[in-house]
Amino acid sequence: MAIIHQLSRRYLVFLAILLCAGAGIARAQESTFDLDPAKTVISFTLGDVLHTVHGTFKLKQGMLHLDPTGKMSGGIVVDATSGNSGSGMRDRKMHKEVLESTRYPEIGFRPDRIDGKVSSDGKSSVMVHGIFSVHGVDREITVPAQVDMSAEQWAATVHFTVPYAKWGMKNPSTLFLRVSDSVEIDLEAAGKVEKESAQATQ
Repeated sequence: MAIIHQLSRRYLVFLAILLCAGAGIARAQESTFDLDPAKTVISFTLGDVLHTVHGTFKLKQGMLHLDPTGKMSGGIVVDATSGNSGSGMRDRKMHKEVLESTRYPEIGFRPDRIDGKVSSDGKSSVMVHGIFSVHGVDREITVPAQVDMSAEQWAATVHFTVPYAKWGMKNPSTLFLRVSDSVEIDLEAAGKVEKESAQATQ
């Protein structure tokens, strides 16, 4: 019995060591992604019967946290009032009648998980799920992302469609000018990545 008891104790100690080591590795893989406004571009494309309208928005702030299980937290905040298509008349109409950006000055995305694995070095293709907030309403979306990682830097491109008319915003079409009832959004984000490897030995 004494031998069995000693073996049991050794097994428990060995199991505890493995669990602690696994926890250390998991913590080491946690990463924080900072979005640099100077390196991040948010573009929109809206089609009409005459030509395609291109424009941009400015990033206000962004930081994302990813853990080894694929769970994400943090968020991206865009300045809705910064929307610019290069036409003063068109932009005034967009801000006053469509976005109502004085009333809803921010557009946001709060991710909660990633489907797929982000490589620690090189390119990865993943799906990002979360809550997209625009015009005062939260909506659940999943978007494809192409991620490029290096030791201290990261970059990603995201493309998705916003059916703004279906989501309760006004379609700015007139009798003589018809525009699409959805807008294409492209996000090119970049910044620093911090891996919390310092906790791995604790």
